[in-house]
Amino acid sequence: MTSVSPLFYETQYFGFTPQTCILRLYISFQDYLFDMLLVVESVILKKKEKFPGCGIDRFDIRESTKKYLFFITERFNHLFEKLEKCLLELVLKIPRNVLLPEDVVHAKYSYSKEKFEALQGEVQALHSQYKAEKNVTQALLAELEEQKAVQAEMEKVLSWFDGLDRICREHGIIDLMESFVFMAQTSKRLQVSLKEIDVKHKNLALDVTSRTPVQLRPKKSSQGKAK
Repeated sequence: MTSVSPLFYETQYFGFTPQTCILRLYISFQDYLFDMLLVVESVILKKKEKFPGCGIDRFDIRESTKKYLFFITERFNHLFEKLEKCLLELVLKIPRNVLLPEDVVHAKYSYSKEKFEALQGEVQALHSQYKAEKNVTQALLAELEEQKAVQAEMEKVLSWFDGLDRICREHGIIDLMESFVFMAQTSKRLQVSLKEIDVKHKNLALDVTSRTPVQLRPKKSSQGKAK
């Protein structure tokens, strides 16, 4: 077999190297030729048994088989070289003007090194933008979960107010909001009153401490009375 240059494009198209295909064909033909000669040799040995006085032994038949195998192998190699050349140039070779389907787009939209680098920059910018938008989306989702929790708490509070309003109506209080306003105003007035009382209490305590203490007269004894 002749040495040939590697056919990478053909390997990409066929899925195997053309040299490998040709080598397998060559080995298959060689194996078939060798098996055929063994069959011929066995037939000759059987024929020899019918002529015991022919003067040919098994060693001579084997040597003849080897010589014939060598002769036929040389002729086969010569013919196979022509077959190999035909296969590599006509059958297993893709013409230069033919492109694979996945390479048509590259031929149609060819880019220079500068355009490729610019595209890489755009891809990196889009990737960074995607990461930023992803982070914003995660933050919004977290805020949405917090809003859901707050809404659930608000619904509980509203439910509590509804129950309180119902109880107030049952006890003659018509407007719950007015009731809260009145309670707030009352609470403020009570706080003011408590402050006033506290001030008056402090003033009274100061006034009491500033006066002269009262002295009590001693009691007379019972003996004095008797006199």
